[in-house]
Amino acid sequence: MSYILPSEFVTKMVDAGESKIYMSTRDTLIRAFMAGAILALAAAFAITIAVETGVFLIGAILFPIGFCMLYLMGFDLLTGVFMLTPLALLDKRPGVTPKAILRNWGWVFLGNLGGALTVAFMMAFIFTYGFNTDPGAVGAKIASVGEARTLGYAEYGAAGWATIFIRGMLCNWMVSMGVVGAMISTNVSGKVLAMWMPIMLFFFMGFEHSIVNMFLFPSAIIMGGEFSVMDYLWWNEIPTVLGNLVGGLAFTGLTLYTTHVRTAPKRPAPAAYDDSALANRA
Repeated sequence: MSYILPSEFVTKMVDAGESKIYMSTRDTLIRAFMAGAILALAAAFAITIAVETGVFLIGAILFPIGFCMLYLMGFDLLTGVFMLTPLALLDKRPGVTPKAILRNWGWVFLGNLGGALTVAFMMAFIFTYGFNTDPGAVGAKIASVGEARTLGYAEYGAAGWATIFIRGMLCNWMVSMGVVGAMISTNVSGKVLAMWMPIMLFFFMGFEHSIVNMFLFPSAIIMGGEFSVMDYLWWNEIPTVLGNLVGGLAFTGLTLYTTHVRTAPKRPAPAAYDDSALANRA
């Protein structure tokens, strides 16, 4: 694993944020669509393994396959651009404005949503043989997850909403560490290892990821989950997106940028180690 020093990979993070802002709308949409679709497939894969083995940990261990695939292909998740693009603004890169950042976030959101919904429909079609049978154990599990993570939170009112928000923060703290992981090595094995660990952690802990949820909850509704689209939006997607934004930016992007690019002046050396003091002692 060829390791890149933090001062170097944080500069790469700023460069990446700038390049995503200037990317064409066509390429932004294509890359976001593919990222949403691959992550949705990875979620379906992990849940299938967990249901068939009865061991959720195995699903969590294998879920990062999708994340590694999409980042090695250069595709973009909303959770990643939440963390990267504001760094270009903080670094005062020419032409980078809040409006340009919001434009990038909007297109990436739509692309991720399109990819996740496409896979949600295709997987529901497969599970039900063209909507002619029950969805089976995996489909029933997805439907139950959808209900538990919408109506389950709603039972607790504002505390439930805050719980989703905090779970979203913790999620993108880990996911954005995975995004950074793709930048801290110059070879594929190093990148994959660095991405794998935080993604496995977030999935096993059940934190809320806005793109994974774009697949899970529409799938759950299609396959018989007893909650509405408004339940999904208010009691999951909206607080999850906001939590993902705060967690990725505050805990990963800003901390790394502040301490490795805008490093504070060093503290003065103690007098005992000052050359003049040593000379006087001699």
